[in-house]
Amino acid sequence: MKNVKTFLNSFLEYLQIEKNYSKYTIVCYEQDINLFVEFLKEESIEGIQDVTYSDVRLFLTKLYSMNYSKRSIARKISSLRSFYRFLLREKLVKENPFALVSSPKKEHKNPNFLYKEEMERLFEAADLSTSLGQRDQAILELLYATGIRVSECAKIHLPDIDFSLQAILIYGKGNKQRYVPFGTYAQKALETYIEEGRKELLQKASSDSSTKALFLNHRGGPLTTRGIRLVIDRLVKKASETIQMSPHTLRHTFATHLLNEGADLRTVQELLGHEHLSTTQIYTHVTKDRLRTIYMNHHPRA
Repeated sequence: MKNVKTFLNSFLEYLQIEKNYSKYTIVCYEQDINLFVEFLKEESIEGIQDVTYSDVRLFLTKLYSMNYSKRSIARKISSLRSFYRFLLREKLVKENPFALVSSPKKEHKNPNFLYKEEMERLFEAADLSTSLGQRDQAILELLYATGIRVSECAKIHLPDIDFSLQAILIYGKGNKQRYVPFGTYAQKALETYIEEGRKELLQKASSDSSTKALFLNHRGGPLTTRGIRLVIDRLVKKASETIQMSPHTLRHTFATHLLNEGADLRTVQELLGHEHLSTTQIYTHVTKDRLRTIYMNHHPRA
């Protein structure tokens, strides 16, 4: 197709430089747009400029026939709408065929979270007599104490931690910064790991290498996001066969426990690094269920 590769590269460069999007987000945009480009080739549509509203409707029909979820389809619509908005701004197309397309309503599911008893079983899973066990415990305590994303956890460097204030500088989505507090349990786990386990792991690195990364792998190098996910998966399997969770469940658990104990929604929003309050409001469904249970169990006329 004529000019499509040039248009796409310009758009991806715009996302990286002007919007400061993460590599993962940019890859998702690229995949969504390439899927649409393949559809245009199948339909013998010569260029991005030639796409009409009818073509877009046909594309959506194909997505539904391929059994994409509503959430996935909504993301693809958003990606392509942004792509055409950029092309309009650059005067590379005359209209945005995705402007009038409405996204499918997302399926609202209450976030999965762990109860305090389940968290206690997780905290007992790590072997604190080993350097890797100390590291794993510090990761678990930190994720639960702060509610940060796994990707944010992997980016933490030693200078980002202020033990006197019990706070960590977090680099979130779009490289936005925020300070997140942590408690005494996380502080103790971090101090033990940094003073003991991390030093042992660092000795396994090659002699000419040094890193300020907080969490290290078994070779003494920085632990990746995927590595942290594997750590959590391993702890979950060791703790219980009945616990069903992903690393993101710890973030849900953090928010739910805070709200259950009376924290206000705005505070939780800031701690999680959510740009919009509506994103944080998914947790109110969980806490409302709890309030109803308490009411039904304790009100004389419930």
